[in-house]
Amino acid sequence: MASSPLGRPTRGTTGTNRLRRNDRWIAAGSAFRRADDPLVIDLGFGASGVTAFELATRLQRVRPDAEVRGLEIDPARVATANEQLADVQEGRTPFSPDLRVSFARGGFEVPLPSGRRPAVIRAMNVLRQYDEADVAAAWRTMAGRLAPDGLLVEGTCDEIGRIASWVDVDPSGAPQRFTISLRLADLEHPSIVAERLPKALIHRNVPGERIHSLLVELDREWDRAAPLSTFGATQRFLAAAAALRDQGWPVLGGKSRWRLGEISLPWDAVAPLA
Repeated sequence: MASSPLGRPTRGTTGTNRLRRNDRWIAAGSAFRRADDPLVIDLGFGASGVTAFELATRLQRVRPDAEVRGLEIDPARVATANEQLADVQEGRTPFSPDLRVSFARGGFEVPLPSGRRPAVIRAMNVLRQYDEADVAAAWRTMAGRLAPDGLLVEGTCDEIGRIASWVDVDPSGAPQRFTISLRLADLEHPSIVAERLPKALIHRNVPGERIHSLLVELDREWDRAAPLSTFGATQRFLAAAAALRDQGWPVLGGKSRWRLGEISLPWDAVAPLA
């Protein structure tokens, strides 16, 4: 246990199912699925341990040996989460009593007993309160605790989990991919994600920057695909994603991810200009 955790306490705004899109992303990724030790860290879980319980539930459907450890700087939040965990283990909640979940105090240094290294560190809505200049160092510190093939997933979402984006960072601290994830029902324009971009990008959504160009082009293709709304928002988004790729944007994956409201690109496609 770290005596002086690195970082500042999160705002603590935790909501049921708020991070479901990110849970799904982690569960589908090779860093988790192929890990020798499928330990996933929920860093900055907030005022309630619910995100760790939900993450463990979804991960254990893929790998029953998955384990989640929630870390928070605020010791009162850790105490609350451990009280919730006792309720889970006693069968007093909708979660399985057999969930492999634990909680401890910690920050960017990601303290773990016995030198364990996690397959994935999830840090959602943690860096939002920091300066953009702090991001790279935070990435390096967290990523330095990963297993050799591990992944740091850092990003932001809205309070009810309908709008999210994140960056995948490798163990060296280098960003690899950027992902947008949106609830398609009732979506007006994909650029709504601008207000929930990761800290590394949120101040870069201005003309001349790559992320701004991406959101402008994605909105344009969404508008062009409007006639497909007759067949549902999913078909409209599939068409917009395919058209974006046809324009030359290096959109990753295919229909299986796009129909979930996800679009991923290599980090270089959206990275801030110097």
